[in-house]
Amino acid sequence: MTEMARRSELLMPAGSLDKLKVAVLYGADAVYLGTPDLSLRTKSEFTLEDVVEGIEFAHAHGKRVYLTLNLFSHNKDIDKLPEYVDTVRRVQPDGLIIADPGVFMFVKQHAPELELHVSTQANVCSWQSVKFWQDQGAKLCVLGREVSFAELSEIRQRCPDIKLEAFVHGAMCMTYSGRCLLSNFMAERGANQGACANSCRWKYKVHMRLKDGTSEELPLTEENLELFEFLLEEEVRPGEFMPIEEDERGSYILNSKDLCIMPKLDDLLGIGVDSLKVEGRGKSIYYVAIVARAYRMAIDDWYRDPDNWSAENYMNELLTVPNRGYTFAFHEGRLSNHAHGFENTSTIGGWEFAGMVKSVEDDAFIIEGQNKLEAGDVLEFVPPNENDTILLRIYEFEHAAGGKINQVVNAGHEPLFRVPFALFDHEDPATLKDRIPPMTVLRKEKALTREQWDRLKLDQETRRLEMGGGSEVAYASRRDALQESQAIKDGSKTRNCF
Repeated sequence: MTEMARRSELLMPAGSLDKLKVAVLYGADAVYLGTPDLSLRTKSEFTLEDVVEGIEFAHAHGKRVYLTLNLFSHNKDIDKLPEYVDTVRRVQPDGLIIADPGVFMFVKQHAPELELHVSTQANVCSWQSVKFWQDQGAKLCVLGREVSFAELSEIRQRCPDIKLEAFVHGAMCMTYSGRCLLSNFMAERGANQGACANSCRWKYKVHMRLKDGTSEELPLTEENLELFEFLLEEEVRPGEFMPIEEDERGSYILNSKDLCIMPKLDDLLGIGVDSLKVEGRGKSIYYVAIVARAYRMAIDDWYRDPDNWSAENYMNELLTVPNRGYTFAFHEGRLSNHAHGFENTSTIGGWEFAGMVKSVEDDAFIIEGQNKLEAGDVLEFVPPNENDTILLRIYEFEHAAGGKINQVVNAGHEPLFRVPFALFDHEDPATLKDRIPPMTVLRKEKALTREQWDRLKLDQETRRLEMGGGSEVAYASRRDALQESQAIKDGSKTRNCF
């Protein structure tokens, strides 16, 4: 199959039935989901009935659904396999994502009609591994996030007859394809059983002490550096010191930024990667909608005109989603220091989830507020099927049930309010129903602290550097500004304690 004949699918996460429907409406070609028993998502919000409804909904819209069976099995899990596989056969997904070779063998023997996909947890990072799984009967391999674009290109060339899937967006794990034991050690929660505590993103201090056990304040130089060992102290575990080690490959640093391949998406589309995967079954409906919409527009625009394609507009969309800062990760090869968040580990965005259209009446939308909304806020409706958004400044909130007029709406407490079509001065009321269907998301700009603004400015300069532009001097200046604003905030916290 030629590269241009392989039209890449957009694969979105579905952590709940509503998220599945939003992903489909906002442009996903396929979704992946799991159940709590045998997938790496113990907090899955899907019941069996939800899975059946979700698959029916997706198929009715011409979309595909992949179920996950990607845990690392223990003896206690094996007895569950026959019943689980029988259930999977009944609901008829379009593929089953598996990591464990024993589980793969079992499903292949007992449900040969199912299309089997090899999970990223299997650490597939070479063409030889892809060929191995192809010989075992796999129809698709999800490549590890550690695979560079140069390696991916060679795998595509050497393995033309099996589908390849690559991550393009979402959180990055500090460990090799997510095989983490830190969560087990720190919180007794098994990351490889779907219960990761995100211990790598907690706040840590670095301590130094002499290897003979004594402690002194000394300036660090090349001559005396070997006298020290470096230790981590986690914020809520004072006095518990953990060593940081370094080998010939470098230090093992915590807290990666979020993967975002958007500026390099044309690379993957150009070589014919079959499936472009977005991480985030635990993320919000807003995340699912905006990320799906941005990548849908980007993919379609590239196929229409690859020579004049630019990522700028789509990146602006992705910046409205809270993130830890974006990075290309391993796309260019080895990680750079810009791929990690050293100063601030929070997810920050300039916009927030304002609400979602619950239903559409003859003359109004019924909106469910998702954050605090106040009279005078500008709500931005983000339609699933067009590039332009619709802005509306709202001066009061009409309660959906009783008609009471409020100045404030709070999520969780009477969040439903009515927005008449007549409020849209610059839109044709006759087209609003089609343009803004149920489950359309709304956003609004978010008031940011000085520290948050400084973090976003640092993220912006980091992206410029990863793209081959930017300035190390500007980067250092923005990093210093962030550290200063953090010091001011921490000082304020300290003063408030007395």
